[in-house]
Amino acid sequence: MFKLNLKIALRNLWKNRGITAINVGGLAIALAAFILVTMYFTYETSFDKSNPNYENIYVVGRIYPEFKTNYTSPPFAKAIKQNFPEVELAGITKGGFFELVIKKDKNTVFAKNFMQADYNAAKILNLKPNNGLEKPAGDVEGLSYLSSENMKALFPNKKDNKPEMVGIGASNSGITSRIDGGIKKDLHSNIIFDGISIRNELGKGENYGYNNYTTYIQVKPGADIGNLEQKITNLYRAELLKGETDKKTIEEIKNVSTFLDPLSNLHLRPKAGNDAPYKILIALSVLGTLILVIACINFTNLSIAQATKRAKEVGVKKVMGAYRFQLTSQFLVEIFMQCFSATILALILAELILPNFNNLFQLNLSIWHIDNPLFWQLPLVLLSITLIAGIYPAMVLSGFKPSLVLKGNFSTSKQSSWLRNGLLVFQFSVAVIFIIGLFIINSQLKYMRSQDLGFTANQVVYIKNIMLFNKPEVFEPVRERFLKIPGVKLATVATDVPNGAENGSNGYTTNGLQANIDFVDVDFDYFETLDIKLKDGRFFSSSFKTDTANAAVINESAVAKYGLKNPVGKTIRGCNIDYKIVGVAKDFKAQGFESAIQPTIYAIKNPCGNYKTQIMLKIEENKMADALIALKAQWPEINPKDGEDFRYEFLDELYGKLFKKQEQLQSVFFAAALLTIFIAVLGLFAFAKYITNGRIKEIAVRKILGASDVQIFKLINRSFFIMVIVANLISWPVAYILTKKWLETFAYRIDLPLLPFVSSALITITLTVITVSIQAKKAVKANPVDALKYE
Repeated sequence: MFKLNLKIALRNLWKNRGITAINVGGLAIALAAFILVTMYFTYETSFDKSNPNYENIYVVGRIYPEFKTNYTSPPFAKAIKQNFPEVELAGITKGGFFELVIKKDKNTVFAKNFMQADYNAAKILNLKPNNGLEKPAGDVEGLSYLSSENMKALFPNKKDNKPEMVGIGASNSGITSRIDGGIKKDLHSNIIFDGISIRNELGKGENYGYNNYTTYIQVKPGADIGNLEQKITNLYRAELLKGETDKKTIEEIKNVSTFLDPLSNLHLRPKAGNDAPYKILIALSVLGTLILVIACINFTNLSIAQATKRAKEVGVKKVMGAYRFQLTSQFLVEIFMQCFSATILALILAELILPNFNNLFQLNLSIWHIDNPLFWQLPLVLLSITLIAGIYPAMVLSGFKPSLVLKGNFSTSKQSSWLRNGLLVFQFSVAVIFIIGLFIINSQLKYMRSQDLGFTANQVVYIKNIMLFNKPEVFEPVRERFLKIPGVKLATVATDVPNGAENGSNGYTTNGLQANIDFVDVDFDYFETLDIKLKDGRFFSSSFKTDTANAAVINESAVAKYGLKNPVGKTIRGCNIDYKIVGVAKDFKAQGFESAIQPTIYAIKNPCGNYKTQIMLKIEENKMADALIALKAQWPEINPKDGEDFRYEFLDELYGKLFKKQEQLQSVFFAAALLTIFIAVLGLFAFAKYITNGRIKEIAVRKILGASDVQIFKLINRSFFIMVIVANLISWPVAYILTKKWLETFAYRIDLPLLPFVSSALITITLTVITVSIQAKKAVKANPVDALKYE
């Protein structure tokens, strides 16, 4: 019996190979997209899961009325461990400020992030050097490790785990350091570093004002996190209130709280950060699922449409004693064969597309590795789509009544017709949502690229450097050397460049109001180099000696924050300095379009600030190449610590990376829109063929009675036209809500336009009319005699 059913299945599939090809091809394309999205989802949601204590690790952050931050001070971790028994370990880490150049003989590596961690943090984060995690012997000296990749580059022939001495910076700098070994860097982790220094204690002697560390805690399994979070907040407030007598400061401290952010949150939706990656991942997952769903709908629709061709077979089998369960099983096996073929084809397509997918998302995903969960997920997906796409058609086919079908009544029920039409409407509704989404993403990206940023990144070169230029007199001779190079118009140095990174923040008081605002420590010509516009007053100038002592420039957002009127000349106090406001800079989008411009103060002197290491040069466009060649040649003399290692990036390219996620989303929506339209039109093509073939005799009679070709075309297109209009009306409100939610993730965005909604309707209607008309043409042009000669 099975052999007979198999022969019948193969014969039917071959006989209807056009429909079979559409079914298998459409399903394979959708499955390939689903496979890629599933792999990406699995990758993005499994960061740090190799850590055995993954479920019990939290980052401790601070909440102020104006902002949240993961940065805390060194004493806080120790206080948490001492006061709360449910905390097993507490440790801190600190990121590197600059890119370290490390040399051994003729080999050089660049460590972009040489992280520091105390011993407890290393245990919490499961950091394992190749020779095992050791506790440093002293309180000051730590153990330094390079990533395994960097160790191999520096010591290609090294066989042992003995420490090595290396040079730091230029070959003739004379600066050396000890590397105690290599450490495997987990590429699938939020703890990113090229090298790491592990010490017994970090931040020794620093108080609660030094908030530039990250605190990690490991709690005991089953700990009440909500209760612990409140207790840590109370502890933090108590620590800040020690020795404090000022009533206003005491009230402000009462508004400060803390939070615990699970390690699982850090990659996609940190509490003190942007959750755009999480939203994009969810959007991609929904897209992949919807594409697969509409492919299954296509399958179901075409299978139901083909039902009449199997009616006599079902009738005969039932008369011969076949049970409905047997018939259902037979048809499900046929559907499984098609789904299995589609799955094999999908794996081939996914393998072909994967290099482009990896390039788009800057990943290194692979289908064929033993740990890939796809190998157990795919059989489940195959079984699911077989049931989803096949159970209803199998029930319809097996449900024909022999007494009717053997008399020639092969029509499916009105219920089936409504289902087919409803599924087709759903397909086009999804396609319309994708089209609208694509148009709106394109509009937002166009807006972002064309908007005035408030500063000019073009022709600004950012030079990487390890020298510290906190004092203007140290940078001045360097600036003079820069300006002697033809084409270099301006030179400056600062703690930060406008590339989307967060600035430091601190408490400043003016106009009777104390608030935490961002600070950027700069040098002369900072605003001029970036072409930032002046709103009021003046920028820093070497003509005013006090500018290096207590002058400050604030931006428009800071003026609004403090409610200042005529701010120039007023005093703002922070870091134990009374700054005189000499100017107001116009706001500029240093953090991109997703974050609102932060109130910011700029000063040349800031005892509580970071190191000024970020050099920026404004170079004439037509002299850029020559200027860079000259800079590289003169760099050992200009900056002896960096010597021969001249490294630079263009600021406009750095800033352009802020658009990367949205450009990825644009590419994905473009592919999704094409796929959904293709699958929907594929289904429509086959469905229109079925409907047209079923009305051949009706069309012949109408032509004999005088109907024109145009009238016949209108007759066939009318029902499909109505379905597409209904699909648009259903999808517009959904698309409006979804795109509005997406746009709300941007602080600076377009108004929701009407054109994408109209365009989606025109596109889907045009495609429908063309697709249906192609099928209808054959029926319209046929000779009526051929259709009616046997009547």
